[in-house]
Amino acid sequence: MPTSKLMPLAVALFALGVVAIVAMFVAGEPGLPGWVFAAGWLLAPAGLALGVFSAVRSSRSRG
Repeated sequence: MPTSKLMPLAVALFALGVVAIVAMFVAGEPGLPGWVFAAGWLLAPAGLALGVFSAVRSSRSRG
């Protein structure tokens, strides 16, 4: 089974987004800069979408 080169990037983006979301809950709203909120809102969904795209692309048969 060939491995996709996009999947490690997708996992990294998703993990960074989840870390940012956890940081939001731990630190509370007033204690964090705006880029942490942007990272939580953008990186996790982008990583998830890229992972789904990578999985679908790698599962298609090569014709």
